[in-house]
Amino acid sequence: MAKQAHGKTTIVNLINRFYEIQKGEILLDGVNIKDINLRYLRKQVGIVLQDPFIFAKSIRDNIALNENLSDDYMEDIIKLSSAEDFIESLPNGLDEIASERGNSYSAGEKQLLAFARIFAHNPSIFILDEATANIDTKTEALIQKSVDKLSKEKTSIFIAHRLSTIVNVDKIIVLNNGEIIEQGSHHELLQIPDGYYNKLYNAYYEQLAIT
Repeated sequence: MAKQAHGKTTIVNLINRFYEIQKGEILLDGVNIKDINLRYLRKQVGIVLQDPFIFAKSIRDNIALNENLSDDYMEDIIKLSSAEDFIESLPNGLDEIASERGNSYSAGEKQLLAFARIFAHNPSIFILDEATANIDTKTEALIQKSVDKLSKEKTSIFIAHRLSTIVNVDKIIVLNNGEIIEQGSHHELLQIPDGYYNKLYNAYYEQLAIT
């Protein structure tokens, strides 16, 4: 565990060694992350945040991040990330210059660009950190397609309050006040009558039914 704030995003920061672990260890394929070259480690982890950072550069540069990517490869990436319609709608397509921090784009559009980056650089570990919290249903469906494609090939970690994004994962870890209180598959956790996840799941879908 770390000295600083204990929570879901803290785990992401620890995996990337943005600060070091005070107790315990994190292993990747049985290797302590402290024994992995820091630059190499961070190249292996791709993260999509709730509000991805967009540079005031072309869409192509925002995806490639200084890598020399061919037009054919870039086209494949855009299709895989479900960003094709968005980019084709821009006046200059891939050569469109984004505004500072991507302020002219919606949260969902910025996330589609972030997914394109992930596909472009092909990391071994994919982390989705509350990325669908503030987007519309249509864009969420596009992002879910990207998530499904990525998670078939990658070790994927989803940090989410929106339970629809995690019901099909192999293992759910439930955190409360920085403590792991339950873990298991969606089906296993629903079998715990008074379980925290069980109550959370039922409350979530009751709210959806009301709205």
